[in-house]
Order: sequence, then structure tokens, then C-alpha cells
Amino acid sequence: MKSTILYFLFFFIGLPLTIEAQNYNWREYVIQLAEEEEANATAIENMYEELLSLELNPLNLNTVTKEELEAIPLLSIEEINMIIDFLKFNRPIMTVYELRNVRNLSHRTIQLIIPFFNVGDAGFNRTDEGLSRTDAVTTGKSPNVHTPKNQLSNALKYGRHEIQIRFDKTLTPRAGYGQFTDSILQRYPNRKYRGEDYYNSIRYSFKYRDKIQMGFTAEKDAGEPFLKQDYPKGFDHYGFHLIINDIGKLKTLALGDYRLSFGQGLILNNDFIGSKSWGVDNVTRRTLKPKRHFSTAEYGFFRGGAAMFELGNISLTAFYSNKLIDANISEDGDITSFKVDGLHRTPLEMSKKRNTREQVVGTNINYIRNRFQTGISALYHTYNKMYNPSLREYNKFYLRDSSNYNASVDYSYQLPGFIIAGEAAVSKNGSVATINSMQYRPSTTISFTALHRYYPISYNALHAQAFAEGSRAQNEQGVYIGAAFSPFKKITVATYIDFVRFPWPKYGVDKPSNATDFYLLGSYNLTRHSFFEARYKYKKKEKNVKEVETKNNIVLPYATHKLRLRYSIDNNIGWNFRTTVDIARYKVKQSEKELGLMISQNINYKSRSKLSANTYLAAFNAETYNARLFSYERNLLSTFYMPSLYGKGMRYAINGRYDFSAALSLSIKAARTRYFNRDTISSGADQINGNSRTDIYTYLRLRF
Repeated sequence: MKSTILYFLFFFIGLPLTIEAQNYNWREYVIQLAEEEEANATAIENMYEELLSLELNPLNLNTVTKEELEAIPLLSIEEINMIIDFLKFNRPIMTVYELRNVRNLSHRTIQLIIPFFNVGDAGFNRTDEGLSRTDAVTTGKSPNVHTPKNQLSNALKYGRHEIQIRFDKTLTPRAGYGQFTDSILQRYPNRKYRGEDYYNSIRYSFKYRDKIQMGFTAEKDAGEPFLKQDYPKGFDHYGFHLIINDIGKLKTLALGDYRLSFGQGLILNNDFIGSKSWGVDNVTRRTLKPKRHFSTAEYGFFRGGAAMFELGNISLTAFYSNKLIDANISEDGDITSFKVDGLHRTPLEMSKKRNTREQVVGTNINYIRNRFQTGISALYHTYNKMYNPSLREYNKFYLRDSSNYNASVDYSYQLPGFIIAGEAAVSKNGSVATINSMQYRPSTTISFTALHRYYPISYNALHAQAFAEGSRAQNEQGVYIGAAFSPFKKITVATYIDFVRFPWPKYGVDKPSNATDFYLLGSYNLTRHSFFEARYKYKKKEKNVKEVETKNNIVLPYATHKLRLRYSIDNNIGWNFRTTVDIARYKVKQSEKELGLMISQNINYKSRSKLSANTYLAAFNAETYNARLFSYERNLLSTFYMPSLYGKGMRYAINGRYDFSAALSLSIKAARTRYFNRDTISSGADQINGNSRTDIYTYLRLRF
């Protein structure tokens, strides 16, 4: 392993610095977001899907609306207003690069969003593809308008179809797929997976501009049965969605599977969940129109119908969801917790499959006038069983009922350089939670954000996802201060500090506790195509620790330090090299420190013809799970993989994509992890008797 580390160091030092240019690419930005430990893989995949769809169907700057700009998750509220103000006085736009003239819009943001725009035809309002400006001039006819008849005919003629088929398989044998006698299975039925040892999904989507979206998903996880005796339904999970936009006053109609977000997320947000380090400009959220749920994730979406109407300055959103979900049920028939992994491989897991019905109904009324916005939201949900988690000190104030309701008021107001925003929400028991933030951007090179949240221990909102250190908008008070600035031309810095108080015991902490979270990211552009980046994260929290002499729990502070150093270089013939060093240090007070080190190398190649490829190699040595290391590994299109590595070993992967044509492409990836300090990997039915694991992933995409 030492020789491997030396190789990486020499490679890192010896990379040439002669190339020019670093492009701010939205794909690279999403990769950076995926690398954060707190990142939600489903949220990242949803973001990637939305951005990819926007790139394939760019917005016309001469007709784009504020609502359409809000669909770009990379833009903050202030940046959207900047663009709208600029377009109001400068249309028609002749080139997308005129965005460089938007006051206080940074060069980095412009580079990120340019792929999502075109200038269409500056002389016309929105037209369908059926009649171009040239046709109109030569024939004397007016461009097509969006009548229902034209909508349907043009959708059938110009809509885009896409089919995605994914197949993954672990080549290394795992215990759950072994041979067992009937007597063993009768005694231990959950030792064996009932299905095949591969993952498979099929997704179909249809899209016509920004008017119509339709699609379905079908998926089975490894170990879930497919068309076997007693399991005749084929795939384990099916989903469907239909989104129609701009039907008169009806701005959006969503049927099937969809996602929503109201206000700052204090009562409802299953749309997009970010981490604190994703940018100080994007801390403030906003109410968005219903979006499709096209991910294979089986949790965190609604199933039913939603509609958004627009009447002048007022928009009204109403929705209803009726869905069967997985839950852990007590002997008394109560829900003790929700099962969110979507796995149904053993009799025990299958017994929890869709055993609970959840119904949710809600509405939002949003008013916008100039720079002022306010909204009123309400939500009611019910289960066909009592929700009653097993009583513990930390969950003493959790909801214990078969239903709950929440209501909230949110607001935002923009002044020159300033945005203030917030939300106040109440739950069924009368408990009130609040979140308020202020952003200040005096120039394109500097911005500040301050945020305060107050989530009482008695506040219950099971569909909330708001800015928080914990996983629930409950039992938390905190102050977040962030800044992003560019002190010199080639240097950018982003930083925040978050002070948190948990007034009531938490899981694993038997008394009220505190946390401090600090983040610092600095990037230096060595040339136009190469940069050096350093990221430091510090987190101090408290947890239960067993006292050696008395065997009783005592609460002690612990601190985690993580440092990442990265060097990246592109050249102009398709190669990219990225070398990363990750260091982790974990220490509980009165205990020995635990260390982790990883050095990884990514090499990407994209030819000008049909082939692109990537290799990844990492050597890691993390003493414990607490000192584990995370590193982004390029996965198949539309999916993200962030391995959590600890112990001593190596991880290597290679993947490639070949475009047979503009319509058909095939991606294949092979990955292997080998440990030097263990003889088994994982446990239970997933256990591998050996020190290595090998996986194959395939992905076929057809567009027409």
C-alpha cells in the first residue's frame, strides 16, 4: 500500500501545469454536491435529471418567465430576479452571452446556467416547432399557437421519447444467495433472499418541450423475486407520472407520482433536500410547482394528483395523495417506524411491504407582487393505523396519533442586495416552529447569509424537510452564518459556521446537547483549465459513551476533522485528471484519536467521436468506521455513487460509454473493492466470505 501512495504522490506532483482553462460545468458542480456526506442520493439524481432535461430542452431567453427560471435549482431567488429585471429592459436578446451583462450575476453562475438557454427567435412569441419564422415569412401564415389541437398534434410529432434499462450484478457470492436445506429455512426463513442476485430497472419518459411530461418506472432490487412462483407481478416497484403545463389558468397538472415543496419546507418538502455546504446563496427555499417523480426511489414522493392555478398575482396549489407505504408494525398493530429502503428480499421484509395506507391532502396560496411574496399553506395526513413509536426518552414528544395537520405562513422580500425570507408553522398540538434568513450580496464577488431556526421538541411535521442539522425539523435551535467571496481574481472562498442547540435528549444522547459545524472551501485557478481546491470540515457534537468502571452512559463531546486537497486539470483533447487526498480525524474526549487517509485518482476521457471512459483508483486506510472516508466515484449516467470506505484496502473502477448513434448509447462499469485487513465483508445475508467484492453495472439508453 505504501508503494501505491507514493505513486499517487508522484503523479500528483508531476502533473503538467501548461494547459489553460477551467470551465464551470454544471455536471462538475453536481458532482461536487454529491461528494458531501450529508447529500441525499435521490435528491442529487432528481437534480441531475432536471438539469439534463433543461439542457436538452433549453429555455428561450426572449420568452422565459420567472416561474421557468425557478425550475433551475442552481439559481437563487436573488439571481432569478436579477435575470428577470435584465430581460425586462433588454429584450430581444440576440445571444445567451448577453447574460454577462446582468448586474451582480457572477461569471461562475453564468457559466453554469448558459447550457439551459437559447435565444430562439427574438421577433416572435412562443411558437411550436411546426412552423418556423422562415415558414411564416414565406407562407404568410402566423406561427402556431398553443391551442389544444396544435398541442396534441405537435406533441405527437415533436415529442422526445427515452428508454433507460439498467442491469447490475455483484459477481462475488453472498450468503443470502447460497443453498439452504428446508429445515434451516423453516427455522431461519430470513437467511435466504427469495429473488435473483441482480438489480434491474426500466424507465420510459416522453417529453414535449415544457408542456408535457409522461413516463413510468419499473424496478427490482437485488434479492427481490421477479416473475417467480408466488410473485407474479414481475418488478417489485412500479411508478407512473403525467405532467401537463399551461392550460389556460391551470399552470400545472400532475397525475401519478409527483413531488412538492411549500415555503421553506417547515410543513412540506419532498422535492429537493440540500446540505448546508451547497452554497450560501441557496439556503432560502421557495414554493415551486408540482414536479414529476421519475426516480426509482420508493419513498419520499406523493401518488395521486396535484394542480396549480395562476390568477394574476395569486397562485393556488392543491393536491391529494393516496399511497401504500412500508412500515414496522408492533404486536398491537401500531406503526413504530417507517421502512424507507424499499427492499423486499426476505419473508420479514416482504411482510412490511405496503402494509400501511397514507393519505395526504394539502393546499398553498401564494401571492407575489414585485419583490414581495407571501404564502399560506396547510396539510393534513392520516394513516389507517395508529402511529405510535416505542416510547423512549428522546421520542417522548413524537406524534402518537393516526393523523396530523400543519399550517404555515411564509414570506420573502427583496431589497437592492438584500433578501429576507422565512416561515412560521404550527402543528396539531399547537406547537410553533419558525425559520428566518437574510442574504446580502453587495457585489458579484461577495455574499453573506444568516439564518436562524427554532424547532421545538413538541413540533411534529412528518413531511417537513427544512434547513436543519438533524434529520427532523424538531428539537433544534440554531444560528447559521455563511459567506462566499473572491478576494483575488483566481481565488474563491466559501465558508459557514453553524451553532446548534438540542434542548431535549436525542437518539444516542441522554441529555440536552450542542453542536458546532464549520466548513471552509477554497479554490485557486492555476490556469484556465486547472485548479487546486482545499476543503476543511469540522464538526463537534456530543454522544453517549459507556463509562469503563460503572458501565453507565455518560455524555461526552466528540470532534471530527476532515481535510480534502484536490488538483484537477483538463486538456483540450478530451482528458481530465483529478487527484484527491482525504484525511479524517475523529476523537471522543478522554479517548484515543482515530485516523483515516485516502488518496484517489480519477482519469476521464471523452473523445470527439463516440467513446468516453473513466477510471478510478483509491488507496485507503481508515482505522475505524468513525474515521471513514467518502469520495465521489463516477457512476453510470443519471446515477451517483459515493462509497463509504474504512479499514485498509483499495478501490478501483473503470467505466465506459459508447454512443452507437445520437439515439442509442451503452454504458458499462466494473468496480472492485479489496481489503487487506479483513476476511469477510458485510454481515448477515449480505456477507461475503473473502476480502474483495466485484460489481458490474450496465446501462442502455435509447432516444427517439
